[in-house]
Amino acid sequence: MEITTPAPRARYIMIGGFLGAGKTTAVARLARHLSDSGQRVGLITNDQGRELVDTAMLRSLGFATEEIPGGCFCCRFASLTEAAASLTEANRPDVIIAEPVGSCTDLVATVTYPLRRIYGDSYQIAPLTVLVDPIRAQRVMGLAEGGSFSAKVIYIYRKQLEEADLIVVSKSELLSEEKLAELQEALRAAFPAAEVLAVSVREERHLEEWFGRLTSSEQVPRGALLMDYDMYADGEALLGWCNATVAVAAAEEFDVGALLRELCAGVQQRLAACAGEVAHLKMTYSPEESIGGEVAVVNLVRSDLVPELSMSLDEPSAAGQLIVNLRAEADPEKLAAAVEASLRAAEAAHPGLALRLEHREHFRPGRPQPTHRDA
Repeated sequence: MEITTPAPRARYIMIGGFLGAGKTTAVARLARHLSDSGQRVGLITNDQGRELVDTAMLRSLGFATEEIPGGCFCCRFASLTEAAASLTEANRPDVIIAEPVGSCTDLVATVTYPLRRIYGDSYQIAPLTVLVDPIRAQRVMGLAEGGSFSAKVIYIYRKQLEEADLIVVSKSELLSEEKLAELQEALRAAFPAAEVLAVSVREERHLEEWFGRLTSSEQVPRGALLMDYDMYADGEALLGWCNATVAVAAAEEFDVGALLRELCAGVQQRLAACAGEVAHLKMTYSPEESIGGEVAVVNLVRSDLVPELSMSLDEPSAAGQLIVNLRAEADPEKLAAAVEASLRAAEAAHPGLALRLEHREHFRPGRPQPTHRDA
């Protein structure tokens, strides 16, 4: 009688955090670290809408990536497990890294606990990481002045931190040592169940300790969050989503980075007078000759920040595809209008440039309806 050895369990790592916290950049860096160490890695992205910048960016880096649009992991639990199965069939990853929607919380009770209960033979569940942008976190914790969100949106932000096993300050290079220590102390005092770490993904500092936690330990069960789902739903309903896909063509080659910065700044300026706080505006540009390959990426993670080019192209381009993802505490109609006005303004400023809107959706997230909730 032939004895078959069961397949080893894949490690399931979920990296959450509010919109603009740096999740996709951190996921990419962790995936590269694991891949360089000889492990097979699969990624799962998630959003309330479709046409995701994150998916385009991660695929451009060569990682096997599945996308779950149209709802968060907790409400699309079957889609999450199907995506994991698709990755398994394709390359049987040793590690699956999942990036949930930035406005989603209660992930332990609705995702990791059910995953362990139903599919415990298939997955090892790593501690839940919640990333924080240090400037945003300072404002939420009352340590600094500046634009922020309304109380119901901050309720979601704080609930994300409350359920974290690891709170990771993801852009520690933005603060002085003194201010960083002050923020870490405040986070530890407010959320004592979590371990608080500080890293710089961009400068690749202090990543070893965090990555070590994710790859060597498992999530320790504890009580589920006490959640007010009415407050949660109200907070999500205050946020506006706008996604757009644009076909770009020009009579002559143009500087892609300059165009992305111009478009991003145009949206930012138009929202300044009519909208609440920007949570995250991100755009990718894929040259026509390499759609699905290399991309340029621009980000804006606060209303009072200068748009930043986080990935660039070596050569100018004459045609390609632009993907826009905008999230802010604002009327979705205003977000869509700002995006379209910025496209038209760029066309007017650059004769021979054509920006054709192929897809656009704008909405407020619906009430969370988890498939499972394990207390």
